[in-house]
Order: sequence, then structure tokens, then C-alpha cells
Amino acid sequence: MSLRKSLLVSALVALCVVNARAADAPPAAAPALPVAAFFAHPQFGGALLSPDGANVAVLVRGPDGDMVLATMPAAGGPARPLAGIRGMDISNVHWVNNRRLVFSAAQRERKEYGSVASPGLHAINIDGSKRVHLVAHDWKGGARGNVLPPNTRFVSAVHDDSSSDVYVGRYEAFKEDFEGYVLFRLNTETANLVRVDTPQGTRSVVIDEAGIPRAATTMKDGQVQVHYNDPKTGAWRQLAQFEPTSTALFVPAVVTKSGQLYVLSNNGRNTRGLYRYDLAAGKLDPEPVIGLKQYDFNGSLIVAPDRETVLGARYETSEAITTWFDDAIKRDQQRIDALLPSTINQLSLARDALADAVVVYSYSDTEPGIWQLYHRATGKLSPLGVRMPALSPLRMASKSMVHFKARDGMDIPAYLTLPKGGSGKNLPMVVLVHGGPWVRGGHLAWEREAQFLASRGYAVLEPEYRGSTGFGQAHFQAGWKQWGLAMQDDVADAARWAIAQGTVDPQRICIAGASYGGYATLMGLVRNPELFRCGIDWVGVTDIDLLYDLRYTNTSQEAKTYGLPKLIGDQVKDAAQLKAASPLANASRITQPLLLAYGGVDKTVPIEHGKQFYNAVKKSNPRVEWVEYREEGHGWYEERTQVDFWGRVEKFLDQNIGKH
Repeated sequence: MSLRKSLLVSALVALCVVNARAADAPPAAAPALPVAAFFAHPQFGGALLSPDGANVAVLVRGPDGDMVLATMPAAGGPARPLAGIRGMDISNVHWVNNRRLVFSAAQRERKEYGSVASPGLHAINIDGSKRVHLVAHDWKGGARGNVLPPNTRFVSAVHDDSSSDVYVGRYEAFKEDFEGYVLFRLNTETANLVRVDTPQGTRSVVIDEAGIPRAATTMKDGQVQVHYNDPKTGAWRQLAQFEPTSTALFVPAVVTKSGQLYVLSNNGRNTRGLYRYDLAAGKLDPEPVIGLKQYDFNGSLIVAPDRETVLGARYETSEAITTWFDDAIKRDQQRIDALLPSTINQLSLARDALADAVVVYSYSDTEPGIWQLYHRATGKLSPLGVRMPALSPLRMASKSMVHFKARDGMDIPAYLTLPKGGSGKNLPMVVLVHGGPWVRGGHLAWEREAQFLASRGYAVLEPEYRGSTGFGQAHFQAGWKQWGLAMQDDVADAARWAIAQGTVDPQRICIAGASYGGYATLMGLVRNPELFRCGIDWVGVTDIDLLYDLRYTNTSQEAKTYGLPKLIGDQVKDAAQLKAASPLANASRITQPLLLAYGGVDKTVPIEHGKQFYNAVKKSNPRVEWVEYREEGHGWYEERTQVDFWGRVEKFLDQNIGKH
């Protein structure tokens, strides 16, 4: 890297916060922000303290447009560029020990049709020495020296500051039959590789706080098994076996240095909690360590330097929460929150939890993200970087969690984003349906799609329809076999709730979404033409049978055999229901304006879904726009694709539900 580039990168790190805050006072009649302002790649990608807390690794976008890795002393001083890869964005940085880091990288632009680089893995010392390419980014040229194949991924450091080893793993399969997850211990200086013993058919592994693979989950014949590596015998033993959807199922989460196992489980209750598993008794404690009434525990424990004591827990209810059990760190959190009262402030500690410096990541529904260092000795903050410096929080729209009753009385959470500065009444609205569908779709955090739509004057409603996860087993299970049925009713009921509140103009509602959200968009146009005036579907499922029938997809044979029949429907037993809930089979019923967009190398919802549906719907609907992004997969990665697609969305909405 040239001296000029080094100086520019250092300057960018230092000026990132200043530039962002300079935009916090926009003119009273400021013009609308351009599409690219919302969909540009982040300018700052995060900060991570070394184990001893003496140095900080940061990711910052350099002058050539690539995300590069730099380091800086936590006590103060300039950032020093450490590594960059032309045309790629460095990501997933981890400290191996106090002097060495590993990192992955992703292509910034995809220049060849069908060419998508794997993240790979590289290692480097903090002084720039001993840089080693450990995992390849592609299959070209076959094996090169000690470089591992591109399907290898970083798993964990070994939690030993005297070691240069890490754990990596890869899924290995024979034809279409899944073989399992294979774990290796890799020396990041010599590239020496040693296979680690794990149970056959392993799906995931938990490395304990002593750096030993201690817990694993496997699957066989549709059953989930949990295994424990017993330090007394040095052998793996099975602890339990479950149906994947059983409320008794538990999943290993953390194993302390002494071998204490913490797991995630419903334990027969509606919501999932964090439990201690009694290895001697072979059962979970009756009460959770952390249990929430309305939400599943989806979080993590923060463990002390002794690798045994739990300092705190991070999880999400309506918003992200950190609960500290350590009084000193709790006081740190209170002081930082007093300094930054308008944001959620997440503290990241060094492995030495008593180190002076603490990384503070701050965000909100209007703030995309700011990283700072908090210095315990002085009680002051120093800037590191800003995720989206071109966007002022003062120009962003507020998001809130709301609840409404579905037609059968079920409580449905949703997120409502309203345009800034308006009355909040009689607005055009986009119902934005999340994908998955078995995920939590929304969070009380800045989100580019909703913010962009709100900046153009649209209310945005994002329902957590039944089948979404994070809100308890009953909410999740109510969505089983309800594609196009009760799940679809929830989306329509969300729109009707907004109408009843006076928030939206009932004549100007559009439905939109990706993946499952694209499916729900098409079914919304089929089932509720009186409600939805137009639809936007990108990378959406258009026929449930195609999920089973298409080959060379990311959907495994195991999922087709055991998962999809239970969650969506059996191809034989539920054939009539699946046809009735197929947008492809009902394409002639869609007469509203429709925007369709698909990725040419999508392996999750192959473009065949879009092509078959487009060919069917255009026979009876002349108001259908089709766009194919040949080099994109399941969603848009490249900035130019984002800008093009959302520019099309802006024009489409303006023509159909915008102000005329």
C-alpha cells in the first residue's frame, strides 16, 4: 500500500465522525437524498479490541473503494493500514492473539456471470509481517500449496493468547447426501492443519471457553441429537435426541472453562430461554437463567477473562438489551448511556475485561451506527468511525413497534415507519413483508429499505406475521402449513389495521417483499385485490412445488423430506392446498401493476421461479415490469444493483400510489 494511500486511510478514520456530524443540521428545505445515499456500502465496518485491550482493529473504506483493515493504539494515535485486497471488502476480523489477526473478504463487484468469490481466510501480524493466505476465494487452479479449499470457513480462535491456532470447518457431502461438518485446527503461521474429532453428521460445534470443542449437534433421519465431549473420558457422548420442532429440544450455546453447559430451549414453555444443563443429572434446570415472557431469548452471554464467570447477557425484546451482572461494568454502561442518551449503546470488552478501553457501538432507528472508544480512566469518548456518514439522523424517519389483532384474535407485532415531518395521517403505504419466513423480520434499528421509502413520503408497515420466530412457540407454530392462508391473512389485517388508525389512504397501498416476502406479495395481489393496488416482488417464491422439484438449489434433500412437509405442506397429501396457494397457478388473477426482479445466480430461489411466473402473468396483465440482475444471487449485493432496483421502485410507486 502506498504512503499516499496510507495517509488517506488514516485521515478517513479520523474524519469519519466529523464529516457525519457536519451533516446533522440540514437546510430547512433540503432536497430529497439520492437513492445512492441509502444503498451505498458502509464507510466504516466495525472495531474490535485486542485480547489485552491495547490495540483496536478497524474496518474502513479506503480511497479505492475497498474496505481495508487498519489498527490503532487504544490509548490514542493514528490508524495504520494493515491489509487490503483490491476489488474486495475485508470483513469478519478476529484476533488470534495480541499480535495476530485473521480476516475474510468479499468481492465488491462481481465481474463474471456466475462468479461469486468465497470469503477465504488470511492471517497477518499487527506489524504487517507473516501474512499468510490460508483459505482460497475460488476453485480456480485447484489446490495451491497449503491454501485450503474455498468452502472452508473460520469457526473460532482457541482462546489461548500464546497460540497462533484457530478452528476452521467445512461441510462435506457426497452427491446429494449430507455427510456433516468437519472441524480442523489450523495454525495461522505455518498453515499446519489437524482434523478434530467430532460426532458423525455434525451440524454445529460449540468451542468451550478453554478452546476445546465441547458440544455438538447432529442430525440423522430427521432427528436432532446433542452431544458432549466429556473431559473425563475424552470421548463424545449423546445427551439427548429430539424432533426438530419439539419444545423440549435444546441447543448448546456456551460451555465455560470448567465445562458448565448453557443451552437454549423452550423447556416445554412458549418462549425460549437460556438454561443451565446439569450434566450429572442429565437434564435442564427447571428455571431459566434468562427467560422472557413475550420473546424468545436470542442472544449471547458475555464471559469474564477467567472464562468461567458470566459478566452479562445480550438479547432482544422490542429492542436490544444488555443486562450486566458485574457492578463495575454496569456503572460503565450507565455513564456511557448518560453521554449518549439518544442511542442504544452496546459495549464490547477486551478479553481482559479490566482494560481501560471499551468499544462502544451506538445505533437507533435513525442512526445507522457509530463506533467510539470509551476510556474508563477519563470517562471520555473518542471517535472511531461512522457507518453511513452521508446520512444525518436528523433526516431519518422514526420507527416504532406496534401490535394489532388478527382476525382470529392473535396478537401480531409489527414495525411502523412514518415519513419525517408529516401529519402521520392519510399516507400512501408500503406493506413490506419479510423473508424467511421462519425468522424475526424487524428490529428497532435503522434499516435502509424502510428509510428510503419513508424519505419518499410512504408509511412502511412490516408485520411479524404468524410463523415468524422470536415471539414464542405458539406464534411460530401458528404459521405451520399456512403459506397463502392465515399467514397471508395477517399481512392483509396489518394493512386494515393501519387504515383503521387513519394512518393510510386505503386507495394507496402497495405490498412488497423478497423471498417469502415476494411470495406473500404475489398472494396478496391474488387474494386481496381490493386492498393492494400494486406489488413489488424480488427473488420471491412463485410456486411451492418448485421448492421441491428444482434441483441444484440450497434446499437440501433432508429439508425436502423432513422440514418442508411439516412447515409448508406435503406434496402429495396437501397437493390441493399447495396448488391453491401457488402464485404461479393463480397468475391470471393478478391484474394490478407488478414489478418483478430476480437474480441470475440465485441458488435459494432460482430464477426459474421468476421466469415461469412472468411468462404466465404477462398473458393477462400488461402492467408487469421484469428485470433480471444476471450476476446477483438471493438478494442484491452490488451497490449499482441496489441503486438501479430502488430507483425502479421509486418510479413504480410514484406512478401507482404516489402523489399525482
